Amino acid sequence: MASRTWAPPGPYDLGATLGVLARGPGDPAYRTTPDGSLWRASRTPQGPGTLRLRLQDGRVLAEAWGDGADWLLDTLPALLGAEDDPAAFTPRHRLIHEAHRRNPGLRLARTGLVLESLIPSILEQKVTSDEAYRAWRLLLQRHGEPAPGPAPRMRVMPSPRAWTLIPSWDWHAAGVDSKRSATIIRAARVAARLEEAAAMDDARASARLQAVPGIGPWTAAETLQRTNGSADAVTVGDLHLPRIVGYALTGERDTDDEAMLDLLAPYAGQRHRACRFVMLTGLRPPRRAPRFSVRDFSRI
Repeated sequence: MASRTWAPPGPYDLGATLGVLARGPGDPAYRTTPDGSLWRASRTPQGPGTLRLRLQDGRVLAEAWGDGADWLLDTLPALLGAEDDPAAFTPRHRLIHEAHRRNPGLRLARTGLVLESLIPSILEQKVTSDEAYRAWRLLLQRHGEPAPGPAPRMRVMPSPRAWTLIPSWDWHAAGVDSKRSATIIRAARVAARLEEAAAMDDARASARLQAVPGIGPWTAAETLQRTNGSADAVTVGDLHLPRIVGYALTGERDTDDEAMLDLLAPYAGQRHRACRFVMLTGLRPPRRAPRFSVRDFSRI
């Protein structure tokens, strides 16, 4: 076990900063515990590693285990948002101003691990969140490996080669259709090239990801928000986000992507951060239809 500390330069909210990395409440690679600790299991360039984080006396205390421990600690400041610049953001709407005031400790995390965010984003394409979370959980439980250190039941996601070897019946049992599984396999086969996107600017990184068939602007943006800590990678093509942004900022409930981008135009360079503050308000348009049910692919 190795350890390190990081002192935030101002107010800091560990949960709000890293919470976007969790893929549902049962994510085998992410856990929070009653003592306030946050745990992450990752496959780093040096191998599997487990990271435990907790905030104490204004400092983040980090402990790491496994072959990837040194890498996780070396990249700790970037993960926690040290490379983010919250001062670059200026609220332009009353509601966003209030959310900004209430959440001064929010920073944008930068994991530097592309496949770790890309694969679950592919799983989330055109399905409910519950379906995608279930698929991620089942695939890690069956094809991942135990997380190093004192992290029982946590799993490190499969290696790129292991993703390509998952049999069709396991994809099917996890509720993943052939289109998404094929996209994941294509991405895993060029994993080294995709990982290079973590060091690129948004435009080049997005183009690199979208060079893989099956990866479009939605998936690329969802990935870069986490991998690169992009403040401007706004998610277009999402079923809910335009309506949430439109409802929060104008009261309109049928906002589309084009209208959402118009509303976010004053935040050029910071559009993703603006969306994060909108989401933190908790405002959602009233539902007109029942929630989608989770499909059981094992019965098809």
